[in-house]
Amino acid sequence: MSLRRISELYQFLWMFESHAQQRLAWEDAAKARIARERAEAQAAAQLRAMLLANPSGSLGNAKLDDEESLARSGLL
Repeated sequence: MSLRRISELYQFLWMFESHAQQRLAWEDAAKARIARERAEAQAAAQLRAMLLANPSGSLGNAKLDDEESLARSGLL
């Protein structure tokens, strides 16, 4: 086998490996998008719960660790 033929064979096999790695990267990116969407939804739900437990209009009357408000909002 000539050096040129060996080089062509190596490049051909490397093409399959690089395509496989690209598919893995696409799968990882899709999983990361799903995880980010879940985290954003969870953060939005937590913000809503925090605002329900302690709306800005009643901050002057707020109590720290008010278990009743936390239980109503679903944080406990």
